[in-house]
Amino acid sequence: MKQGFDSHCHLQDPAFEADREAVYESVHDRGWGLLIPGYSRASSAAGVEFCQTHPGTWALVGVHPHDADAFEDDDEQLIRQWLSRPHVVGVGEIGLDYHYHRSPRDVQRRVFQRQLMLARELGVTVAVHSREAEADTLAEIDQVPGLRGVLHCFTGSLGFAEALLERGWMISFAGVVTFANAGSLREVVRRLPLERMLVETDAPYLAPVPFRGRRNQPLWVEEVVAAVAEQKHCTEKEVFRQCTENTYAAFCLYESDW
Repeated sequence: MKQGFDSHCHLQDPAFEADREAVYESVHDRGWGLLIPGYSRASSAAGVEFCQTHPGTWALVGVHPHDADAFEDDDEQLIRQWLSRPHVVGVGEIGLDYHYHRSPRDVQRRVFQRQLMLARELGVTVAVHSREAEADTLAEIDQVPGLRGVLHCFTGSLGFAEALLERGWMISFAGVVTFANAGSLREVVRRLPLERMLVETDAPYLAPVPFRGRRNQPLWVEEVVAAVAEQKHCTEKEVFRQCTENTYAAFCLYESDW
């Protein structure tokens, strides 16, 4: 088992165009793993290709709620094809976002449901984005019982977190947990078992304190780990080791894939 993991990092994003290889090497040299989720057809394709040639990386493929309005039948077929390739281990980043409404809510829910059903059919885990949509997220999940899932970059209520745990899901925390105004989120961290948590950066977005305002990067997952350790009253090493084990379990990863 490797010693660390950024369980949600968009390394294929154009923000890394100038130094993507250097960023990857900085993580790989530490023996950490990276999970690289797609959020559109193009980003999913880029993530899949990157993971074919970079040890210690795995891809997720899917269409984000922002792009749900552009989802076509061909996208579902592409997701199927990508999931047959090495190091492609799940469907994501998918879900619901009622904050920006870049796609209509009914379209978001329909596309979310199609991708959830596809993941269950293929026996893979989903990474879900949910913003201001807790009730509808749970309603859609409940239509696909038995599905393995991770709620990524969790910023929701304790009740939402507990409902997800009851359904067998994992909860992933990102740099938001370090923000000064995130007291309620840190309370969620205190209340949840470490055995059900993942850590991530969501890079290039949401840089943690003390790097706010800069492009996020996977090495800064250590700041998330430190924030979780403080709330759980344990060492950072214990948090990183447990969250790495949880990532392997959540996405059915294997050490031999390195």
